[in-house]
Amino acid sequence: MSRCVIGAGLSGLAAAHALKSAGLDFVCLEQASDVGGLWRQPAAGERGPGYLSLHLNTNKRLTGYADHPMPESYPVYPRHSEVAAYLRSFAEWAGLLGHIELGTTVESVRRRADGAWTVVSRDAHGTRAEREFAEVIVASGHNTEPVRPPAPPGADRFRGTVLHALDYRDGSDHAGRHVVVVGLGASAVDIAADVSRHAARTVLSVRRGLHILPKQVFGMPLDDVAEAPWWTAMSLEEQRRFIEQALLVARGKLSDYGLPEPDHRIFSSAVTISDEILTRIRHGAVTPKPGIASLEEDRVVFTDGTAVRADTIVHCTGYRMAYPFLPAGTPIGAQGAVELYKRVVAPDHPGLYFIGLVRPHGSVTRLVEAQARWVARLSAGRAALPEPEVMRKEIAGHLAGIADQYGLTQGASIQVNVAPYLEELRQE
Repeated sequence: MSRCVIGAGLSGLAAAHALKSAGLDFVCLEQASDVGGLWRQPAAGERGPGYLSLHLNTNKRLTGYADHPMPESYPVYPRHSEVAAYLRSFAEWAGLLGHIELGTTVESVRRRADGAWTVVSRDAHGTRAEREFAEVIVASGHNTEPVRPPAPPGADRFRGTVLHALDYRDGSDHAGRHVVVVGLGASAVDIAADVSRHAARTVLSVRRGLHILPKQVFGMPLDDVAEAPWWTAMSLEEQRRFIEQALLVARGKLSDYGLPEPDHRIFSSAVTISDEILTRIRHGAVTPKPGIASLEEDRVVFTDGTAVRADTIVHCTGYRMAYPFLPAGTPIGAQGAVELYKRVVAPDHPGLYFIGLVRPHGSVTRLVEAQARWVARLSAGRAALPEPEVMRKEIAGHLAGIADQYGLTQGASIQVNVAPYLEELRQE
């Protein structure tokens, strides 16, 4: 019986390649009109996070697949269109396109009494299909549903445009306008820097401080550092001191730029990677402000009592995971955390696997490839899983460690350290 891979982005293509390399039959279902996931530029009328200024924050050497590297002609940090072209070239090189059904949305995935899985999907023409598979591999990503903050007082009177980062395309769309960007994550700093080249004024509204790291430290891309032996030999406390001192020397305190200082140590939460935002602030192109207190007809009022004119508000407030096609409680448990053995296996649903549901400090590709190879070995019967109670114990231990370092949130539950996690997968 065949296997079903859901998603044809970076993770789904890695899963498909591993299955094909193992000689296993599979079908890959992708709801978009082409492969590439979030790196693919959305077509007209299509939503998606592929804004025009989007670039890799991880270097091409580690972000490309091991068997098919990114072209030498690419810069160290390629733009999204180059990444999308590369992912399609990988699918062609690996002979995957014949296995991929584009424009196909998965509506439900349910396990049958005999252990097989029923997958219900609908194609671009609205035709519904119900098929049986031996196993299902979910590789549809975790940036699923946009998170929007609660509407502040006066939101009903605001006459401007309110967007989520998902709807943002290009800074030139906001030429001459007064724009308020909300957030301090990767999308927020990218969009604020981009829009500031076109807008009459750009304000960055930041409620909570985050650690901002450059793409390179001491001339090394951060993901090269993350897998360097000298780095992995350090304790967490030593790693923190090393990076904190390097940042203090390189750019001083974030409060020197008008941004709030983080209320947590580095590597206790997601970090923001940006070479641009602090420079744009120092050049006066972006003005930091605290959180939004209220809205007026054409103004945003901040918690410090100051106010600015606003034609557009862009909420870069992240995404929540959503898997409406899966059984309830999978992979997100009752506490709101992802509960998967080795971040891959659903212990209570034999034959259901997840690829790419991890968040490292550095490139995800090597981790995704290792996950995919392990799943292919499991599927081919060349590896075996422990009993469910053993898997649940491992999950509990992982989440306890996450809670100690990051606090137990949905996003934190998928955090992994590159080198130790790769070693775990190699042992499997």
